Amino acid sequence: MRDFDPLQTRRREYIFSVLKNVFEKYGYEQIQTPSMEYLSVLTGKYGDEGERLMYKVLNSGDYLAGVEGPWESRSLTPKICEKALRYDLTVPFARYVANKRNELALPFKRYQIQPVWRADRPQKGRYREFYQCDVDAVGSRSLQFEAEFVLIYDEALSRLGFLDFTVHVNHRKILTGISRVVGAEHKLTDLCTAMDKLDKIGVDGVKKELSERGIENFEKILPILHGIDVNELKNWADGDEAVEEGLQELNEIYSYLQITSPGRAKLKFTPSLARGLNYYTGPIFEVTINGGGVGSVGGGGRYDDLTGAFGWKDLPGVGISFGADRIYDAMETLGLFEKRDFYAPPLFFVNFGGECGKKAFGIAGECRNVGISAEVYPDPAHKLAKQFAYADKRGIKKVAILGPDDLAVGKIQLKDMTTGVQETVEIASFIAKLRG
Repeated sequence: MRDFDPLQTRRREYIFSVLKNVFEKYGYEQIQTPSMEYLSVLTGKYGDEGERLMYKVLNSGDYLAGVEGPWESRSLTPKICEKALRYDLTVPFARYVANKRNELALPFKRYQIQPVWRADRPQKGRYREFYQCDVDAVGSRSLQFEAEFVLIYDEALSRLGFLDFTVHVNHRKILTGISRVVGAEHKLTDLCTAMDKLDKIGVDGVKKELSERGIENFEKILPILHGIDVNELKNWADGDEAVEEGLQELNEIYSYLQITSPGRAKLKFTPSLARGLNYYTGPIFEVTINGGGVGSVGGGGRYDDLTGAFGWKDLPGVGISFGADRIYDAMETLGLFEKRDFYAPPLFFVNFGGECGKKAFGIAGECRNVGISAEVYPDPAHKLAKQFAYADKRGIKKVAILGPDDLAVGKIQLKDMTTGVQETVEIASFIAKLRG
C-alpha cells in the first residue's frame, strides 16, 4: 500500500483517462461499488488461495462477545468478521447486477476503475492495494463480446505506447477436457490452480504442486505446459468432446477478429492458461507486455451464471481487467512516460510583494478566467533565487516577473525556463501573448 507523489499521480491519471476513453468508445458505462462487501458475497468464488489472501474486517465493538471456545480459526472467522475488503471487481459487479435486475437494460455493459486488496507478499508488480480497470457485459452469450475485448486490449495498450504485447487465449472447456484426458477430472480446480502458476514457478514447480494435490500423470500434462498448438492439441486429446467445443468457440472469436483485425496485439492460443479463479466457464484471456518485466497486465473471461450466487440464475456474463499498477511499472521500465507530455505546468508569477504582488495576483486571476493555469508564489519575503529554485523543482516552464520598475512602465517579463530566453511584454497584451 503506497503513497503517490504528484508526478506518479499525474501518470496514473493519464493511464486511467486513456482506458476510460477506450471503454466509453465501445459503449461501456461507469459504475462504482463499495470497498467492503459482506464476507458471504466474496467467499467461495476465488479458490483456496483467494480465500487466504482476502482481507477480513473485524466486526466493530466487542467482536468476541457471545463466541464460545475453544476456537478453530476457520470456524471462528465468520463469527467475528462479517465483511471483507473486495478481492476483485467482478464478484461485487455480479452482486450489483443481481440487486439491480429490475432496472438494467440487457445486455448491460459497464466499466469500473477502483482499488482492490489482497494480503499478498509485496514485490515489483504485486501489491496489497492496487487498481483494477474492468470492462464487463452481462445478458448475452454472444462471443462478439470476447472479440470486442481483444480489440479493447489492442487499442488501449497501443494508445499507451506499447508496441509488443500478447493476448493469450484459452477456454475452460479445453481445461475440462485436459483434466479428463489426464485422469484428473475430479481435480479440475487443483489442476487449474497449479497450471496458473506456470509463469511464476516454472514447469518443475507445477510438477511439484500437482503431485502435492494428488495429480500424478505429469508426463501426459507436460506437452500442455510446453505450449502445443491447436492441431497438436486435437491429436493429444483424441477427440475429447469438451476440447472440441472449446476450440470451436475460439474459432468463432477468431472469425470476428478477421472482420476487424487487431493492430499490434498478438493473439496466441495458450493451452496452459488456466486463470485460477473458480467462476470462469468459457473463453479466458491473459495479456503480457513483452519486455515489460511485470508478468501479466490484464486478464479475464466468460463467467456465465456468476449472478446465480446472488439469486439471478443463468445470466451470462463476460469481462476483462487491466492492472493499472503493472501497466504503470511496464511503462516506466520501457520509458514510455518520457515520450508523452501529459502535464502542462502552470504559469508561475514571482512575488515582489506590495503593489507588485497584488497586481501579479490579479493578472493570474485573469489568466485563469481564460483557461490558463497560473499561480503566484505566496511569500514575497523570500529571495528571488529561492522562488526560481521552487519553480525549477516544480518543472515550471514559464515564469512571469513583475517588479517595481516593470509595474511603473506597464511591462512584465516572461522567462522561458527551458531555454533561458526572457522577453518584455506589455501588461495590456500579456494574456493575448500567452494565448498565441
